[in-house]
Amino acid sequence: MKKQQSGFTLIELIMVIVILGILAAVALPRLGSVAAEARAASINGALGSAKSSLAIVRALASAKGLTGDTAELQLEDEEIDLINGYPATVNDLLVAAGLEADFVASGANIYQRGNDSSYPNCTFTYTVPVAATGGGTATAGAITTANSNAPLTADDC
Repeated sequence: MKKQQSGFTLIELIMVIVILGILAAVALPRLGSVAAEARAASINGALGSAKSSLAIVRALASAKGLTGDTAELQLEDEEIDLINGYPATVNDLLVAAGLEADFVASGANIYQRGNDSSYPNCTFTYTVPVAATGGGTATAGAITTANSNAPLTADDC
């Protein structure tokens, strides 16, 4: 009686390896894009939060009559320094938005922690207000992105 062999032939094993290689070649580029999309989604969420908190701080400052050159506003047990009713510094904006734990400021640019110089376009900018001292013109605080206020995309990050 002939003994039955068990196992796979060399051809079958090679075919499985080839199929796995093709799947990996298709899937790996998608995984790289997922990381960039996650960074863009994170910064877009922070951008929305910063814009909302800027509007809330401005509204509270107006309601309390704190729209002069400089003032201080208590917001959820945090003290926010104001100029013209807007957060006076980038860090004041981060505190007002509740983003200080996950985002950092470098100059006027706001980055997600850990991505400071790795992704220079994956950021948004807060232009701090200028007080009208010495007869100058007062300006408001403004938030912009590299895409002129458009949401950031995976290509940016």
